[in-house]
Amino acid sequence: MSNILVAYFSASGETARLAGTLADAVGGELYEIKPAQKYSTADLDWNDKRSRSTIEMKDKKARPALDGSAANIQKANVVMLGFPIWWYEAPRIIQTFLESYDFSGKTVVPFCTSGGSGLGNTVDILKESCCAETNWKPGRRFSPYADKAELKAWTESLGL
Repeated sequence: MSNILVAYFSASGETARLAGTLADAVGGELYEIKPAQKYSTADLDWNDKRSRSTIEMKDKKARPALDGSAANIQKANVVMLGFPIWWYEAPRIIQTFLESYDFSGKTVVPFCTSGGSGLGNTVDILKESCCAETNWKPGRRFSPYADKAELKAWTESLGL
């Protein structure tokens, strides 16, 4: 049996809903990846070229600060990593999170929510923020309303 950590970032609550259901489905510990400065509605306005999220996503080196609460990475062998898709990628705070911990020997399984786009090349981008000794499983996009049975079947198909 794996010790599973379901770590997620959610700006609007959609990914949080999905992460909670996933943690319940796999018996995992839930951990919210929180930015040091919470995103406001104006920060998330993707139509505004000056919004915080737009500026961060255009800057591939941007790494928004975390709030300082620590994830229990050492105890987990599997980290289910959840996030919304912004501009066809994971938000930059996910890279901050990955670069803040040692994932050597861990299995990382990405999952996301999105208005329509899938993971695209997000996993390849995220792999660059982890050590080579991290094992990545294929990720998947879900509705924030995915049910426990669907999530359980997915994780079982991954051998978890």
